[in-house]
Amino acid sequence: MSRTYTGIWPVAPTPFNPDGSLDLEGMKRVLDCLIDQGADGICILANFSEQFLISDAEREVLARLSVEHIAGRVPVIVTISHYATQIAVERAQFAKDLGADIVMMMPPYHGALLKGTPEQSFEQFEAVGKVGIPIMVQDAPLSGVDLPVPLLVRMAKEIEAVKLFKIECPRAANKIRALIEQGSEAIEAPFDGEEAITLLADLDAGATGSMTSGMIVDQIKPVLTHHYAGRIDEATSAYGRVAMAINHENRQCGWQSCKAAMVEGGVIKSEFCRHPIPPLHPAIRSRLIDLLKPLDPMVLKWGK
Repeated sequence: MSRTYTGIWPVAPTPFNPDGSLDLEGMKRVLDCLIDQGADGICILANFSEQFLISDAEREVLARLSVEHIAGRVPVIVTISHYATQIAVERAQFAKDLGADIVMMMPPYHGALLKGTPEQSFEQFEAVGKVGIPIMVQDAPLSGVDLPVPLLVRMAKEIEAVKLFKIECPRAANKIRALIEQGSEAIEAPFDGEEAITLLADLDAGATGSMTSGMIVDQIKPVLTHHYAGRIDEATSAYGRVAMAINHENRQCGWQSCKAAMVEGGVIKSEFCRHPIPPLHPAIRSRLIDLLKPLDPMVLKWGK
């Protein structure tokens, strides 16, 4: 299997000012912090970037700023998901023209009832593939669209641009293993997601990389490094060290965990999230920081 795409590729949070406007200088600091933490690539405009709370005009501003500010230091993934195939294609072309390295997209969906069929999903990825930029298929529960392994294998074999797969469905390791077994060399990069809450099992199944949040990239990366080198006991120990923090993030905080940690560490000034997202409960936030402090992550001291 190709090892072109490996390592930890966090999703960058989108910082807002307390009035709800974009904090563009904060966005630059977020990107710098992720790179300093050892990110092997960075994804923007994803669900953990609050893409569903950002306008189309803001998407363009953030994409341009991110690609220009990263300036080739690490690869950039731009999320382009949309129900309309035409708009997904336009977003892919825009990302390619900016100089992005990869685009990520979920299958077409809108709400609970508008969902693409397997053939419509294939057709959308095929249309975006003609833009000529590598595609990461995001297999996420949020879409509510089933992407069975045979469909993903067909995409990998028949759409040249489909190279990466972010598998974050229930029992992801089983799907990653089946995907590799059925797709063989066509599956260039099966990635783990869901804040790395199933990372060990997913690496055991053959995942080549992980797309986590941006909270503790430097603390999670050793898990992958040890596992790649065959040091399974060390990988297990490294994962055990961060498992409680990851669990709290995944089950209690979502993307707000990264923002809270970045405020604590002086990376950004505000952890504001646009309505209707409520702020973290003070007790939940306090528990998060208490779980992070013993790990001594870079995020808690980067801006101080």
